Order: sequence, then C-alpha cells, then structure tokens
Amino acid sequence: MRHSGSDASPLDLMHLRTFLAVYRAGSFTAAGALLGLAQPTVTSQIRALEAQLGRQLFERLPRGVAATSVADELATRVAGPLDELAAVAERGQSDDELPEPVHLAGPAEVLGAKALPALAPLVEHGLRLRVTTGLADDLLDGLRAGRFDLVLSAIRPRGRSVVAVPMMDEEFVLVAAPAWAARIGPLTCDGPGPLQGAPLVAYAEDLPIVRRYWRHVFRTRLTRAPAVVVPDLRGVLAAVAAGAGITVLPRYLCAGELDTGALVTLLDPEDPPINTGFLAHRAGAPARRPVTLVRDVLLRAARSW
Repeated sequence: MRHSGSDASPLDLMHLRTFLAVYRAGSFTAAGALLGLAQPTVTSQIRALEAQLGRQLFERLPRGVAATSVADELATRVAGPLDELAAVAERGQSDDELPEPVHLAGPAEVLGAKALPALAPLVEHGLRLRVTTGLADDLLDGLRAGRFDLVLSAIRPRGRSVVAVPMMDEEFVLVAAPAWAARIGPLTCDGPGPLQGAPLVAYAEDLPIVRRYWRHVFRTRLTRAPAVVVPDLRGVLAAVAAGAGITVLPRYLCAGELDTGALVTLLDPEDPPINTGFLAHRAGAPARRPVTLVRDVLLRAARSW
C-alpha cells in the first residue's frame, strides 16, 4: 500500500496490523495484549508508521489514545483488506476446531432475566457463549481492551472507540411485600413521609436507584441509610419479597412477583424514573457472524422487554 507521505516506500503490513489493533482497542497496552506484543513494541511501530506517513495517528491521553481524523481515514482503507487476510489465515485451521466463543458482558440481573433466555435457542445451532458480569464502567473498559465482543450497559459509553445502540428502557418501581404496604398505607408524590418507618433495602450503600427515585418522584433528597445491602438486585428482590422492607427495582425484574402478589407497588406516578440500557460493541471491530447474530437477536428480543 502506497501513500502520499514524505516517505514513498510501501507501508509495513505488520505496522498496519498493529495500527488497526490500537485503533480498535483505544490503547497501546490493550492492542499489545491482543497481538501478543510488548507495549514498547506497539509504541515503536506506531511511531514508525506516523513518521512514514508524516502525520499523527493518535492523540495520547491519560488513559489510552484517541484516533485523529488521519487515523479514521487510514482505518477505513485498511480494515477490510486486513480482516480478509485474517479470515484467509483462519481457514487454515482444522475443521474440527470449535468456533471462537462470543464474549458477552453486562449486569447479572438483565443477563439472567432477559439476555440469556433470549440467546438459549442459538446454543443448539452451535453458538458458544462466554458471559461476564460486573459494573458498567469496568465492562466498557474491557470492551475497549478487546476482552468482550458485546456489552449490555446501563450507561451510555463515551468516546469514539465504542458504538452503542439504545436497547431497552427500564422503568423503576417502588415496591414492598403486602404486609409492609398495608402498614405504610396510602402514598402520594407529595412526599415520602409515610415511608419513614420502613427499612430500605438496596444493592449499594449509597442507594443509587432509591436516591434517584426519591429525587425524581418526591422531589426531595434521600438522607436515610439502608437497613440491608445486597450487591445483586435479585437478592434485593428476594429480601423485600420476604418482608425485609421496601426498595426500588426495575419493573422487568419484579414483574412476576407483581403479577402473583408477592410484591405490590407502593406508588404509580405518571412520570416514573426511566433508565435506557445500551448494547455496545467496539468501533471497527472485525465482523464475526456469531457476534452479529447475538447482537441482532438481543436487539430484536429487547423490543418486548
């Protein structure tokens, strides 16, 4: 591949491969891990390529790198050919080898309640799936580093290295077991006064979901501490259904308990808190049919979530 820089010699194929890995991973270190190269080697190859082109490809940041417009244009030109070469190389593998798994990550609750049931039929047709749970920021960092193919995220990713598509809207509901609902009595959006004696159950010490509900619905700041903290919303659901107190949950997670009467909603505001969940993948990642299939199935299934 020739170029218009000061050095008219052909560009080094290995340098281009390293460039594309950095472009997709958003980090020299992450690209090195993907390629099996030391970080100084990656840095040296990128500097050599920049010198040959006479242009800056990446802006160095405190965490990772940001692609310049020159890098965007170069990635557009080389991604297809390099991916085709990689596909040719993969065809040399034994036909007996299993297909590479799809690495999916997200919150344990939505993965267990929604995503995995939607994907289960694909396993019979050869899908191999590896699932990781965790917090959104950590999982998105893993996506940028190439550890995951897809991430279900409760927050919108920032930066150009990740592409995110809105997937589902979570409606949050204030719930309790019937016995607590009877003790609390009627509740309005005018204030949380009747809730003062009810223990709060949350998945974190700072009650992020509950605090948001108080601010959005009651227009007031929540200053109480939780009585029970369980770092899994399914555990929060189980504790509240057993009578531990009150909490705020995504409606999809407690829909079954609301239908059976094991839980009741304490308030039905006209404007409940809503959070949008996203399905994210790395910008410019090589197209893989299993990843595309998982993505399409999840987006299609999420229409009814």
